[in-house]
Amino acid sequence: MQDRPDDFDEGLLRPALSEWGIEAATLDYAPVGFGDFHWIAGGRGGRRWFVTVADVRRHTYEGLRLAMDTAAALREEAGLEFVVAPLRATDGTTLRRLDRHRYAMSVFPFADGVPGAFGDERSAAERELIIDLLAGLHATPPPLSTPDRPVELSGRAALEQSLQGSSLPWLGGPYSEPAQELIARHAPMLRHRLADFDRLALKPGEPVVTHGEPHPGNLLRDGERRLLVDWDTVGMAVPERDLWLVAGSDDDLARYAETTGRVPDPDALALYRLRWALDDVAEFIQWFRSPHGRTPDAEQSWKGLTGTLAELS
Repeated sequence: MQDRPDDFDEGLLRPALSEWGIEAATLDYAPVGFGDFHWIAGGRGGRRWFVTVADVRRHTYEGLRLAMDTAAALREEAGLEFVVAPLRATDGTTLRRLDRHRYAMSVFPFADGVPGAFGDERSAAERELIIDLLAGLHATPPPLSTPDRPVELSGRAALEQSLQGSSLPWLGGPYSEPAQELIARHAPMLRHRLADFDRLALKPGEPVVTHGEPHPGNLLRDGERRLLVDWDTVGMAVPERDLWLVAGSDDDLARYAETTGRVPDPDALALYRLRWALDDVAEFIQWFRSPHGRTPDAEQSWKGLTGTLAELS
């Protein structure tokens, strides 16, 4: 996130880092990503760690704990070296509460590499590398902690409520009224897309371990190596949950099929593409119905909402 969390006490971080045996000489906010908050901790001898603070109202604490434990097991037990997994605290845990109700922290090794950005165009060679990584992930036996990732829309109730056309104004901040008007104009289209989603979701599939968000923003380039970060959404689902974000051609899908013996399903690819967009719309609606200001993160959310609705139309 570009914006620091207004209601978070950063003084909680240094004592919490001691649970990982880390004495931080420096602690700098890192305005990267969207959703969680990040700091870079520096120790003696120039060693660094990447500290992530998550709002567990978005994830649920138990769900995030299972995801972090799964990422750690994929790295430690399955030997998947492209997994940038959380470090374990001295008691073996990967996630620690920072307060009673809202924030929790994980600590990662600081991974050198060049990050991408969501929406970056990938070359055919780059896509082949990621397809091969995903084929390896999908063939890995799931750790016991691996959560299920149902195909249902996580924000469907809020989305459907917003499509009912309530006369009560949205009062969260400067983008609330424009967002309400925008959703009202696109309501027929969104109802149609929800019906498309329901039709596509009827088809079952065999689940594997999936990352959930292997887009360029979650990829680090380190020479010939590629590293996947942000495992908050790891879980059991059909392979197409990952593949739609990577495959840019029939050749990519053929490569995956040749490597795994499993032919990607076009309907499942369409389902997860649509699911991503509808979930984004629901999340942006929640954002603009909540208190917000005219900040960089709010501006990014507005661009995301308008762009997503244009893609769905």
